[in-house]
Amino acid sequence: MSSLQQLTEILLQRQLTIAVAESCTGGRLSSLLTSQSGSSAYFDRGFVSYSNQSKIDMLGVTEHCLNEFGAVSEQVARQMADGVIAQAKVDISASITGIAGPSGGSKEKPVGMVCFGFCILGKRLTSTQQFSGDRQQVINASIEFALITLANEFRR
Repeated sequence: MSSLQQLTEILLQRQLTIAVAESCTGGRLSSLLTSQSGSSAYFDRGFVSYSNQSKIDMLGVTEHCLNEFGAVSEQVARQMADGVIAQAKVDISASITGIAGPSGGSKEKPVGMVCFGFCILGKRLTSTQQFSGDRQQVINASIEFALITLANEFRR
């Protein structure tokens, strides 16, 4: 069973709702979550907050946080996930912000660095991962990591 199937089964069985905020994945996690039959029972909405201003406007990410830590940081990912919960009133939120490449990386934040924020029934988690490959591989790996992380939280 795929990580997507595992997560959607959990959401449906437990009658939980989810909303997501995406930057570097550009809405692909939302698209994947809604590709499943019955997704209207668990999926509320997706925010594609690609620019810093959209993170501020839609999700309440602070300008101070963006300036101090940068858009690709666990601090911003946490604020994005918190903003989803505030806006959508769901049980679960996930946020993804990173550098999919091939350009845009630096020594401190190389291409393939992706930060995640999760709020799962009030429990907040963040993570930073370094993925390799081209742009599509980084995006796909980011989505898979988010799905696996969410599903694994319910196996504990």
